[in-house]
Amino acid sequence: MKKPIQLERYFKGVANHRRISILLLVDKEPGLSVEDIADRVKGNFKTISQHTRVLVRAGLLNKKYQGRRVVHFLSPFGKKFVEFIKNFD
Repeated sequence: MKKPIQLERYFKGVANHRRISILLLVDKEPGLSVEDIADRVKGNFKTISQHTRVLVRAGLLNKKYQGRRVVHFLSPFGKKFVEFIKNFD
């Protein structure tokens, strides 16, 4: 089982409605760039960029460089959180 400090990092990562939306979107459409995510959630690029950065630091999103483009995928723990969110609903 994860230690409480580790769990705190994950929970703080999803402690925002935009970040939850981003996780659910990337679950449906893996491999999106920040620009793609901002378009789909109708958010400001800079704001969405910051949210994705928080999710990456929290260990819920992974990013992969494809040339000059950076795309995002759920991490294994990100997948568990999406499952939790869907079951909680």
